[in-house]
Amino acid sequence: MNSIYFTEEHELFRKSLKDFLQKEVVPHIEKWESTGTIDRFIWKKFGEMGFFGISYPESYGGMNLDLFYTVVFLEELQKIKSSGFAAAIWAHTYLAMTHLNAEGDERIKQDYLAPSILGDKIGALCITEPFGGSDVAGMRTTAVKVGNKYVINGSKTFITNGVYADYYVVAAKTSPELGNKGISIFLLDTNLKGISATKLEKLGWRASDTGEIAFDNVEIPEDNLMGEEGKGFSYIMQHFAFERLIMAINAHARAEYAIDYTIDYMSQREAFGTKINKFQALRHTMVEHATDVEHCKIFNYAAVARLNKGEYVVKEATMAKLKSTKVADETIYSCLQMLGGYGYMEEYPLARLFRDSRLGPIGGGTSEILKEILSKIVIDKQDYKPAVK
Repeated sequence: MNSIYFTEEHELFRKSLKDFLQKEVVPHIEKWESTGTIDRFIWKKFGEMGFFGISYPESYGGMNLDLFYTVVFLEELQKIKSSGFAAAIWAHTYLAMTHLNAEGDERIKQDYLAPSILGDKIGALCITEPFGGSDVAGMRTTAVKVGNKYVINGSKTFITNGVYADYYVVAAKTSPELGNKGISIFLLDTNLKGISATKLEKLGWRASDTGEIAFDNVEIPEDNLMGEEGKGFSYIMQHFAFERLIMAINAHARAEYAIDYTIDYMSQREAFGTKINKFQALRHTMVEHATDVEHCKIFNYAAVARLNKGEYVVKEATMAKLKSTKVADETIYSCLQMLGGYGYMEEYPLARLFRDSRLGPIGGGTSEILKEILSKIVIDKQDYKPAVK
């Protein structure tokens, strides 16, 4: 069934990526999980291999490949026992860089997108605020125009790559009185005077650095406005569909990894003189989870195929994230249980997977928020439209 979407070239790319991850990334995972810091050298290696430029224009060093190469990239990153490492990579590649490519002018693309593709610069997207959470329209960070500059004040939190990034893509209110119609998007170098970042300690995703960022009278040139003033909310909402699909793909991939690992474990583990993969209760539980994950995967692929054709898939992406993250949590919970006491031990992958997976229904819009969005679409017949630049 996957051959509907994946060609031989996709599968060759998958094999090359797997080999790269096993050789260059896996040997360092435990260190990065322990320290919460990913060494800079690996970003450069990803850049040299072209992995950051999969979906970006060739004119900036990218490869301009279809979105199913991105799917392969995301899936394999979930299968190396560190969703935190994966998050740092995809947050740079598909959150920060997406805005650079979509709203950045030629200068920004040359000075920030191209080095990001090479792995020379790391980016972070700064939207969520301490008092706002999923309420993007309720943000308090402001950008006040003073002459030919903007002055940024406010704070952001739960920002992946927030401590070690080289630049931030920041949402701020240029016209607070207009609510969500007064939000704009800006580019800020992280070394500017008035910026401070504090590292946050998390339940999971421990390899990634997650920060709380404060902006105290940070001055930036007016040219660092990305896109049009006041269009920020529309840009954010448009890219949220892609982010939600990314998180849905991550979810089905880590659930699939958990199932594969657990089935292998069950084939070796004996109880009462029998391999536990022969116990009907366990067998039936596993196939129920495998069925749920396969349903999610097929739905996610179908949504990606539509997005790849340029369709606006806000409903499908929202449904994909809502369902896939729930299924992943349920699947990984069961898989941990199948390993018994070993599932609770850190030397086995299920304990970390269990912690890492829990962020799925929270990040990128909580499940509760997604249900309300879908209620407006399905029940109230609200029709969301893409932003017009």
